[in-house]
Amino acid sequence: MKAMLIHKYGQKNMQLENVPIPEISYDDVLVEIHAASINPVDFKIRDGKLKPLINYKMPLILGNDFSGTVLKTGKNVTKFKAGDSVYGRPRKSRIGTFAEYIAIHEDDIALKPENVTFEEAASVPLVGLTTYQAFHEILNLKPKDKIWIQAGSGGIGTFAIQLAKEMGAYVATTASSAGKDLVESLGADKVINYREENFEEVLADYDYVYDTLGGDALVNSFQILKAGGKIVSISDLPNGRFGKENNYPFWKTIAFRLISRKLTKLEKQYQVQYNFLFMKPSGEQLNKIKELIEAEKIKPFIDRVIPFEDVQKAMEYSESGRAKGKIVIKIK
Repeated sequence: MKAMLIHKYGQKNMQLENVPIPEISYDDVLVEIHAASINPVDFKIRDGKLKPLINYKMPLILGNDFSGTVLKTGKNVTKFKAGDSVYGRPRKSRIGTFAEYIAIHEDDIALKPENVTFEEAASVPLVGLTTYQAFHEILNLKPKDKIWIQAGSGGIGTFAIQLAKEMGAYVATTASSAGKDLVESLGADKVINYREENFEEVLADYDYVYDTLGGDALVNSFQILKAGGKIVSISDLPNGRFGKENNYPFWKTIAFRLISRKLTKLEKQYQVQYNFLFMKPSGEQLNKIKELIEAEKIKPFIDRVIPFEDVQKAMEYSESGRAKGKIVIKIK
């Protein structure tokens, strides 16, 4: 099969190579991939920025979510059969969706929403699961809660705004002039033009922050929370709480605690809680997202669809930060 690989961390240009079709185990399905999507985690993995969390063996096929058709199933598989249209996010030790085929555990996939294309379905799993877990498992978002969602017109933001509104929250977000109409159409209640205003000077007394940027944007977010509020970040540093709750070795948990000291100080200063999220695959949660999409309560938003052989261009465009919605790779 054809696949896009890197042979070492920091390799900016992926290589299109022929590699064996993966073998499946008893609990796996083999999927012919129709489409995959680009996510910021792809270039973080490529650049070695996630090595403290997971260190991959090389060569490595990149890619973290997809849609496609089941070709065959392992003997223990009960949820799927050959011919099923599915979408999913492989577990972190088994990534590799920039390829024509993938072997994946049956628990990590769900039937594709019937009312969207393969390309639209491929845009959902990683951003959908990340946001679902942030809102349901960490923030416990409730009707009338006020949440600050950064970068509203991006791949995660477009999904997050819709899910937050479906859950009854009041949503503030950032967008440029070009993205304002889009985020308002998704339901954003307050839109801040980040080129003209500093959000920390405008917002106050928010219950939650969904941090997708890290850095100064995260640090400034502490200022807008009420006492007892929570931040969940998918872009900054893991802390000791994350290490302990996810059963990392003691020495690594201590390391997380040390590198996140500045954030811990801000937690105490503002009397809020900072949480780092490293999303887990879940076919069960993808089924719930599938229901929301089929009920037209959430709509996938795609910036552009790019041919498989142009994955490199897609990665570069994603890194530019100009995309409105998701960037999808058409493989079949």
